[in-house]
Amino acid sequence: MSLSPQLTALAEYLAGEFDNRAQAIADPVWYVHLRMWQRPVALFSEDSFTLFAEQANILKLDQPYRQRIMRLHQKPDADAIQVQYYMPKNPDALKCAGQNPALLNTLTPDQLNLLPGCILCVTQEEISPNCYKFIATAPPEARCCFTYNGNTIQVSLGFEATKDEFYSYDKGIDPETGKATWGAIMGPYRYTKRSAVMSYEL
Repeated sequence: MSLSPQLTALAEYLAGEFDNRAQAIADPVWYVHLRMWQRPVALFSEDSFTLFAEQANILKLDQPYRQRIMRLHQKPDADAIQVQYYMPKNPDALKCAGQNPALLNTLTPDQLNLLPGCILCVTQEEISPNCYKFIATAPPEARCCFTYNGNTIQVSLGFEATKDEFYSYDKGIDPETGKATWGAIMGPYRYTKRSAVMSYEL
């Protein structure tokens, strides 16, 4: 299956190392200064691009969290792009893989849990020739939940991506009230790409 230029562009935009330094300095009450890594993984390559993601407080880079897998693929019956999330069965085994991508070399699909409700639909706007803005939102019926340390966690997912910026709308949701409890409560985390992964590495 050939992968479209739009899907390839999205994978290139998402891959790299990011931080929200400017936002954290401007509004430290609401936004922690974070470093985020999104690294290509050699999984599902027959029809997808796959990325490992994690993030860390800039003061605690040795304590990253929110390890997750993002599979970018196109629906076979349409041009629409989807992002399917997976959870590592053993997140601790991949701790710091953002900074040490070699840890991802032995990752296999059977080490992941599919999160059926954790899915995004992606639309794109061509800003200039071969240059896009991607917007990823959850379908209305989607409910993203997973179990971590024995607790069921609900998350609202979403992002916007351009070549140099990544805006995360991810929020933790209280299942009882439906209200956000952490994350992008006051608006998206606005990350700037600090280092890129070249397209031939994807």
